[in-house]
Amino acid sequence: MARKTIYLIAGARPNFMKIAPIIRALRTHDQFFDYRLVHTGQHYDREMSDVFFEELGIPAPDFHLECGGGSHAEQTARIMVAFEKVCLAADPRPDCVLVVGDVNSTLACAIVAKKLQIPVAHVEAGLRSGDMSMPEEVNRRVTDSITDWFFCTEPAAAENLLREGHDSSRVFHVGHVMIDNLLFQVDQLARTDTGGFESSALKAMVGERYGVVTLHRPSNVDDAESLSRIVKALRTVADEIPLVFPMHPRTRGHLERFGLDLGPRIHASRPLSYMDFLNLWKDARLVMTDSGGLQEETTALGIPCFTLRENTERPITIDEGTNTLVGTSPEQIILHASRALSDGGKVGRRPALWDGNAALRTTQILQDQLA
Repeated sequence: MARKTIYLIAGARPNFMKIAPIIRALRTHDQFFDYRLVHTGQHYDREMSDVFFEELGIPAPDFHLECGGGSHAEQTARIMVAFEKVCLAADPRPDCVLVVGDVNSTLACAIVAKKLQIPVAHVEAGLRSGDMSMPEEVNRRVTDSITDWFFCTEPAAAENLLREGHDSSRVFHVGHVMIDNLLFQVDQLARTDTGGFESSALKAMVGERYGVVTLHRPSNVDDAESLSRIVKALRTVADEIPLVFPMHPRTRGHLERFGLDLGPRIHASRPLSYMDFLNLWKDARLVMTDSGGLQEETTALGIPCFTLRENTERPITIDEGTNTLVGTSPEQIILHASRALSDGGKVGRRPALWDGNAALRTTQILQDQLA
């Protein structure tokens, strides 16, 4: 039987974290699969060097589209044009295009593949926040409307897809490839000298008891009033426990623009690499974030997490995990953080199939479907 060629799409660092275990799984089925890694260049990251790919255990991309930033429309259009050229020139033609997550690259490459009659597989399918003001929610819904095979991280995602009318024979609850990667990296970290990590210096500065903060969503950081409320809450929490804040450039820029002072007990740093950041938050007393992926990763490692949003597309992290949705009210942020510091925080459990084998299950199902 001829090998099947899968094009793997990644546009930002979190995408590569999800693609990495899929590549490792595909290599165990190399008699059946060939693959090409496509980096759309949606997010330029100078740290995405050879060392980054070596850490993840994956090769450099086969195609780098270098599409860059711009508005959502500009970026999506550039990715579509560039990826269409790749597909039309491909020899052999892709048997499947696999997209992950919910970024503009996910949507753009799914549309191109579908119009060229190339089947689409969506990893992390079916997640829904219900908030159509989030660009990611638009990307999820549109991508899933044209996907052929859906790979879900949790039962609620599969239920969303069935409720939307998708064929149950194409919806698969396989677990979470992001957790595959997390467990792989935790093992790598245990065998790594972290003395050169910036996070090790930060931990030495704040001591054994500290919290971690990440903020990047426009709804939280682009508006002066919203960001001011959150900073007020963080400063109060920091009176109880020092906070380490690896800061997104967008967030840093708005803090400066709005004249907001973090105070002496919130220690800002530059953005950290994946392994450096993992070395930091895995030992934190609590994490406060508006990130989607970090809600899941903290659940997997049992770290109390407080999500500074009004909704989440990852309900299992609340129902079973260590995540609490607290919104952006200073009173609620302070209340929940103080409770966690006094009673140890929410004790959850790792959800079913978050066992490090989601990529292997995904690969086996793709082999069956493509056969």
